[in-house]
Amino acid sequence: NAALAHYSPSNGSSRTLSAGEMYLFDTGGQYLDGTTDITRTVHWGEPTPLQKEAYTRVLMGNIDLARLIFPSNTAGRTVESFARRALWDIGLNYGHGTGHGIGNFLSVHEWPVGFQSNNVPLEVGMFTSIEPGYYRDGEFGIRIEDVALVVEAQTESGEKPFLTFEVVSLVPYDRNLIDLSLLSPEQIRYLNSYYERIRAHVGPELRRQRLQEAYEWLQERTQP
Repeated sequence: NAALAHYSPSNGSSRTLSAGEMYLFDTGGQYLDGTTDITRTVHWGEPTPLQKEAYTRVLMGNIDLARLIFPSNTAGRTVESFARRALWDIGLNYGHGTGHGIGNFLSVHEWPVGFQSNNVPLEVGMFTSIEPGYYRDGEFGIRIEDVALVVEAQTESGEKPFLTFEVVSLVPYDRNLIDLSLLSPEQIRYLNSYYERIRAHVGPELRRQRLQEAYEWLQERTQP
């Protein structure tokens, strides 16, 4: 059902999951110290070459936008295409926005932050989702969504203010779907740095809660 980007369930549309297909889960919760909106796509079996390439290119777009450095007072629509470029390279695209503002214990979709033409310029302290995807009707859907904080960037020139994103969703991506041969050295370095952050922040908390199985899963999924 995730082949439809904005699918809503009905009584007659339930399906039995199998290990031979992709599974997209869009998750979130509202807590006193923040709101989450995180989407991951996984495959428990053997993905097709198209599924693997499409997923990897969605991930590339997520990384390219997340690590982008841009001048202050830049509107989201100006940088949005960085999330689509890897898909455009092979003639693929997705039919929804690349991200939306996220409130602090408020709305999951919070106006006016985002990447569309009518959103305001990005400023330090704003939270937005970054969520490229790809959907093939009747077959499968892919989306990788992270919550990102707009922060000041450290640049070689030292001129200020330039901005970038700090991804605050600490959830591994599905290694089974990544074609490493498509990733650039910079993208691989970003992934490894991200996985180190996940281990440093989430690992000790899982051990504190004595969730050993979850801790071992995390260690396996965040190997370099």
